[in-house]
Amino acid sequence: MKYTNKTKSAIVAAAVLVAALVSVPQSAFAGTATATMAVTATVQTDCTVTANPLPFGNYSGAALNVSTTIGVTCTNTTPYNVGLSAGSATGATVTTRAMTISGGGQTLSYQLLSTSFTGTNWGNTAATNWVGGTGNGSAQTLTVYGVVPASQFPTPGSYSDSITVTVNY
Repeated sequence: MKYTNKTKSAIVAAAVLVAALVSVPQSAFAGTATATMAVTATVQTDCTVTANPLPFGNYSGAALNVSTTIGVTCTNTTPYNVGLSAGSATGATVTTRAMTISGGGQTLSYQLLSTSFTGTNWGNTAATNWVGGTGNGSAQTLTVYGVVPASQFPTPGSYSDSITVTVNY
């Protein structure tokens, strides 16, 4: 195909125009619009609790004092109270806890205290023998002091109990 000078000039002019249009910033052709997007969340009060075992070890009639810890994690500024159940022994209360020998029958008395080995009984009654605090968003450690009183002489064997740890918030 043979082009005339006029055609060649038109093709070059069209190419220059296209190149010029491509190099023009897009903002020269469009407006700008903005909007605000609201972002929200509601933080609910929440707590979790963990409990470590309380292994008294071997008992030979002398008093045993052993401690363990409970971990409480609550949302910041959330007040909480932690209670300990009476345990699973028949007739046990928070002031007369007992471990039971495997197979049942015999018991070994013990106490769970909140302030020291000679301190305050830790029970499960609101405003009486709970341990309280205020959450800070991190795990908080509470110490449980366990005491097996002296001068008990039940049948030899393995004794155990199960305590429910409850956090109220």
